[in-house]
Amino acid sequence: MKLDYHNIIDNGRLTVTSFQCGPSLQLLQEKGLYKIVWCTEGEERLVVDGYDVILKKNQVLFCTPVNIVDIPKDNYGLIAFVFNREFYCIQHNDPEVSCMGLLFYGASNAPIINLSIKEQASFNAMLVLFQEEFETRDHIQGEMLRTLLKRMLITSTRLIKQDSNQANLSVKQVDLIRKFNILVEQHYKEKHQVADYADLLFKSPKTLSNFFKKHNVKSPLKIINERIAAEAKRLLLYSDKSAEEIAYELGYKEPSHFSKFFKTQAGTSPLSFRKEHQFIS
Repeated sequence: MKLDYHNIIDNGRLTVTSFQCGPSLQLLQEKGLYKIVWCTEGEERLVVDGYDVILKKNQVLFCTPVNIVDIPKDNYGLIAFVFNREFYCIQHNDPEVSCMGLLFYGASNAPIINLSIKEQASFNAMLVLFQEEFETRDHIQGEMLRTLLKRMLITSTRLIKQDSNQANLSVKQVDLIRKFNILVEQHYKEKHQVADYADLLFKSPKTLSNFFKKHNVKSPLKIINERIAAEAKRLLLYSDKSAEEIAYELGYKEPSHFSKFFKTQAGTSPLSFRKEHQFIS
């Protein structure tokens, strides 16, 4: 299955696919695409940023354009919703369900949610509506598809808030966590300290750290370090850049400081990590 929508005016694109054909798999090589991957049957082995991810029945994976995803052609039971920023993110969406929301920039790793029986029925119903809408070619087709996608994102955002202990937080509190993650995504290559982000949020580093701790959220420093480490691993696996070049790209003036940081995060040196994972790249 491969259902496509493309607006030539704003270049908005949406594809619903099972990734069982060459053109669908080619989407994984294109830049700038967000990917929602839903396992509807059994379980499937995917590779995300060089690491195996086992997606089980009624689990849904959310990937940003940053994540490098490999999916086997002979997969069974995967349904994906692939779209670009022009299709959805240019809209004035609620911040929580935009392309800078909790699903896509709430962690360094691509998040996975689990669907209950009720939510499975909801996702199945939305899939039917998507398929029906792809058959309707008129001037409001794009808006209808966008509305369905937003409904899916709202449902998923509620689930990830529950899974991350954020369901009982106020909108203002959730927004602070979201804004912190967005700032990390925007500045992790040059800002490595909690104080850097506290300044941008008009908070003290202690206030920010205490807030995250109080609400049982991953610490600000851990979020920063994991984001830097995730990018370092991607560059080591999917680029020809030397460890020294990667160190400079990630804001380290001394490669030795980067190597020490990476070993603390990954348990091995950058060169050893690349050598151990050469079979992936």
